[in-house]
Amino acid sequence: MLETRTKIAVDAMGGDNAPKEIVAGAIRAAAELEVDILLVGNPDAIQAEIEKHGNTLNNIEIVPADGVVSMEEEALVGVRRKPNASINVAMNLVKENRAQGVVSAGHSGAAMAAALLGLGRIKGIDRPAIGAVFPTMYANKSVILLDVGANVDCKPKYLEQFALMGSVYSKYVLDIEEPRVGLVNIGEESCKGNELAKETYKLLSNNPQISFAGNAEGRDILSGDFDVIVCDGFVGNVLLKFAEAVGGIMLQIVKEELPFGVRGKVGASILKPNLKRIKQRIDHAEHGGALLLGVNGVCIVSHGSSQSPSIFNAIRIAKEAVDHGIIEKIQNNQDFSKKELAVDS
Repeated sequence: MLETRTKIAVDAMGGDNAPKEIVAGAIRAAAELEVDILLVGNPDAIQAEIEKHGNTLNNIEIVPADGVVSMEEEALVGVRRKPNASINVAMNLVKENRAQGVVSAGHSGAAMAAALLGLGRIKGIDRPAIGAVFPTMYANKSVILLDVGANVDCKPKYLEQFALMGSVYSKYVLDIEEPRVGLVNIGEESCKGNELAKETYKLLSNNPQISFAGNAEGRDILSGDFDVIVCDGFVGNVLLKFAEAVGGIMLQIVKEELPFGVRGKVGASILKPNLKRIKQRIDHAEHGGALLLGVNGVCIVSHGSSQSPSIFNAIRIAKEAVDHGIIEKIQNNQDFSKKELAVDS
């Protein structure tokens, strides 16, 4: 019988709340999703957390690892110095085809370094990018923004590649037939922005594989007018952190102001289901993490402060990427091997 269940390796020791919250999220995923979980890290610490939940699931396996790359360490040095660290062992599980994807809330730089060293880049991709999925003004419509932190400095051809990878993901995972691509800029006109923006605008406009819809100003990013938005990792990371902060503030304001007074308390009780849906749309924990696109394997980078709901959703995102064959579809995109479409600027 063919094995059909998706296997996801989870770095149980990565993150501020590891292994407690990581294990809790993994147990929920194992129970609710059609997925097998490989928890990677200190066996005793992981087992102790599993026992707290009285878990009897047979689709969770512990894979021993020794040590972790801490946030204080330089990513590449830490990954090379600690070959048996949890993030390295998790990546090797994918390399050895024992798992189809990796989830880590640990050192994001270490996750990227381990992915590059262990899995390698997809042919034709110069720089992998971290893509984060955001909600938009329209229900059930998302936008993927990349890069949100992997590459602080970029060349125009990198952003062109980000647009192609984002379009593939948007089409096959987010079900957008012809993804509209936007370029983060300070104005709509093609002449606006720095040299990176102006040169990238030309590449995106002339690439027949990209449905380029023009520049996207800050107010356009969550408008729903775009399906894929590209920028360098410096700008993208600022946008990511700002959006998370705004979402958190909005939720806090609603919690504080809606129940105010007798009428507010009654109204809050009636609107409880609506408030839950609002939280699902704007809370970054509901989106789990960001995808590292451009490496030969599914890799999800979660927030260092991730709690169990984020880990559950990160595993869900990893499973969706695997089930849709996103790596194979990016690999099969012929544009990446055509150097003339990505002139080194």
